[in-house]
Amino acid sequence: MELQQITDFRAEAAELHQILAPLADADWRTETQFKQWTINDVVLHLHIADKMALFSATDEAAYDALIADIQAQRARGMGWKDYGRYHLPDLAGPRLLARWREYLTELCDVLAAKPVETRFKWSGPGMGLRMFATARQMETWAHGQAVYDVLGMERPPAAPRLRNIAEIGVRTFAWAYRNRGLEVPGVAPFIRLDTPFGDVWEWNEPSDANAVAGSALAFCQVVTQTRNAADTDLRVAGETAQGWMRIVQCFAGGPEAPPAPGTRYRTKT
Repeated sequence: MELQQITDFRAEAAELHQILAPLADADWRTETQFKQWTINDVVLHLHIADKMALFSATDEAAYDALIADIQAQRARGMGWKDYGRYHLPDLAGPRLLARWREYLTELCDVLAAKPVETRFKWSGPGMGLRMFATARQMETWAHGQAVYDVLGMERPPAAPRLRNIAEIGVRTFAWAYRNRGLEVPGVAPFIRLDTPFGDVWEWNEPSDANAVAGSALAFCQVVTQTRNAADTDLRVAGETAQGWMRIVQCFAGGPEAPPAPGTRYRTKT
């Protein structure tokens, strides 16, 4: 039986594919609110990351070669957007969509055939199978938000699989500080999230003085840096919780600042 995390990753990709499939060629060149990336840049980045993940699961030498190339180009000052255009300059629009879906499906099939104890190389610490699949779901969901926003589309009600992303957000509390060379606060905030299907998700010791509460969707948007906390319904109490919201980052890589208030939102069409 396939691990739930892999099934959730498939479902996340299928949901994004559904809104991308009807786009005309010109739509793919639309700039999003994410660092002036076009929709094509967003999907190209997801495709390269899924390709890297597939290599990690099937061909270590190919994985090492791709990582080396990424690191070399990044050292020359090439950003992720430009790397996508450099690495696959002729892949765009519907052809990119088909290639992304092809690689992602193969990746999920390969992961589903692996023993649950399998570990995978990645940029940074290696990951076990469950976290590896969840990390791919998280990145798909996070970058997908820019597409929903620029198309003026409201995301469907948060599915139970959103808990995977909330879980990463909670677990990376200390990482956000260590990644910046900061001292980790001694007590993590209490997290209480409401869901549209009636569940309430909670983490850490209950507290009114050190807490983040609100909708699960808003929390996931904030920890993935697709929204500033000030632009959501999150209620943030206490110095530690407020400080965390200023640096929150649930994804790997160097420190990234959350978007400024009012800069990431669903456009009107």
